[in-house]
Amino acid sequence: MRAKSGLNLRDVCGEHVLVAEGKENIDFSDIISMNETSAYLWEKIQDKEFDADTLAALIVEAFDIDFDTALADSKGLIKQWERCGILE
Repeated sequence: MRAKSGLNLRDVCGEHVLVAEGKENIDFSDIISMNETSAYLWEKIQDKEFDADTLAALIVEAFDIDFDTALADSKGLIKQWERCGILE
């Protein structure tokens, strides 16, 4: 899977927010706010194929967490991103 194109992470008043840009996202009406970890992951996966294992490895690399916990968190995050429609 990949991050949907045309969605850019911006810092708005200290919050990480995805902003839709381009004609393909003209009907985008939701605001998607991300915490520090999800924003970090979003930046790392731009223009790359990824899966839950990829996200878990990135989490382990950047934070003090074991792989199994990171994997469970990654699977949950992917489900949230899928529900938001921000993955291809």
